[in-house]
Amino acid sequence: MLSNAFLTLALLAAPAAEKAKPATNTKDPVCNMTVDAKSMTAEVRGQAYRMCSKHCVESLQKDPDKYLNKDGTPKNAAKAK
Repeated sequence: MLSNAFLTLALLAAPAAEKAKPATNTKDPVCNMTVDAKSMTAEVRGQAYRMCSKHCVESLQKDPDKYLNKDGTPKNAAKAK
């Protein structure tokens, strides 16, 4: 019974997981389809990305380096001129 109390205290004292940074992309990083605020999201390395489908979510999570630059921006993002 005492161990249950310690477990409960340990869980309550544990730091909350950090929230991912909100998604800002307008193109799916995997297939380049247009996405919007209602689209599903995937979290990778503390950043959320809007995605068009579960398949694209799985592809991004399986190999993020294929679709994301080192700074986390999607490789298919429009470059500012």
